[in-house]
Amino acid sequence: MKQTKILNDVCKLIVDCEHKTAPTQAVGYPSIRTPNIGRGRLILDNVNRVSEKTYLAWTKRATPQANDLILAREAPIGNVAIIPKNLKVCLGQRTVLIRPDQNQVDSNYLCYLLLGDEIQGKILGLSNGATVHHLNMKDIRNLELPEIPPISTQRKISGILSAYDRLIENNTRRIKILEEMARSLYDEWFAKFRFPGYEQTSMVDSELGLIPEGWELKKLGNLVELVYGKALKAEQRLGGLVAVYGSSGIVGYHNEYLAKAPGIIVGRKGNVGSVFWSEDDFFPIDTVFYVQTRICLHYVYYNLKNQNFINNDAAVPGLNRNQAYSLPFILPSQEALERFQNFVSPIFRQLKKLRSKNTNLRKTRDVLLPKLISGEIDVENLDIETGIMNESEEVSSSSQEAIAG
Repeated sequence: MKQTKILNDVCKLIVDCEHKTAPTQAVGYPSIRTPNIGRGRLILDNVNRVSEKTYLAWTKRATPQANDLILAREAPIGNVAIIPKNLKVCLGQRTVLIRPDQNQVDSNYLCYLLLGDEIQGKILGLSNGATVHHLNMKDIRNLELPEIPPISTQRKISGILSAYDRLIENNTRRIKILEEMARSLYDEWFAKFRFPGYEQTSMVDSELGLIPEGWELKKLGNLVELVYGKALKAEQRLGGLVAVYGSSGIVGYHNEYLAKAPGIIVGRKGNVGSVFWSEDDFFPIDTVFYVQTRICLHYVYYNLKNQNFINNDAAVPGLNRNQAYSLPFILPSQEALERFQNFVSPIFRQLKKLRSKNTNLRKTRDVLLPKLISGEIDVENLDIETGIMNESEEVSSSSQEAIAG
């Protein structure tokens, strides 16, 4: 008869956070809150930081170590991340520190196990009934686990899944670099006016100050049309391949598009003035506008991201189209726009490829995860290296063999 284990059985400690907000400062130790807990990885962008005094006070119960897990007790409930080497952190509110017993369970394996559909379903069930989804410590410690394989098998499973995560991370870093390259080029040419040949170009007066000769100061409405999106309730979205955009970005998927790609989406209600780029046909809902224009779309995208769409005098927060149309809009020379287009178009094509790769990697990983955890895919006889892969390496042939089943 198989012996059922609970989470507490395979951990050296499971420790709750301090139930108060840590005082923060500009630099110091990261304080991990629920938004900083991603799928297996800590998200340190915009993380709160604390002083050494606060760090010591907030780690009295236990000092987080490399290979410990941090679990989110509230939204996004059930997210789990591993603490990497050489990173000292403390727990923010609504988080839990989990230290696996390495003689029983590998940290990476336990992380994937907790992120799997079976455990996530249990977590959601335990949190139902509360006004805000919330896990209590007793339920976390008593979380029932499926049968756990030997450590060697665990490491093979986590090795396969980690390979996908590392490729995704590598692509994500490349995406960030490419995005910064395109944004920096825009700023250099069109904000600082240091475009190719600027030394030989005279500057002339405008309502905004000096601008290059041959460039024009227009109103946004002269060059850009903001078209209303269309209502599409969540229950009407049919889950196809077409991204549905709201003011916070992609909010779902549908089987029909409203606007052709490439396109720009601008938040009208909710996240007012947010600006998104879509490389594929898309469906903008009624909380956004989408853009129609005859000039370089990449230039319009960055120009709109630099605009201040917020109307502080409005009684109800929202983007008034007529007010947006009255905003100043610098129209560069045709030569400058064409050269900019030639520079950034290859960058955007590469961004599309990398995002597509990540989408496919995530889908494959998410298909593999329950099959590997349940033992449907047997890795016992696979020759898999369990060490850290180089970030440039592709998924191993052993992993591909496991996929093929």
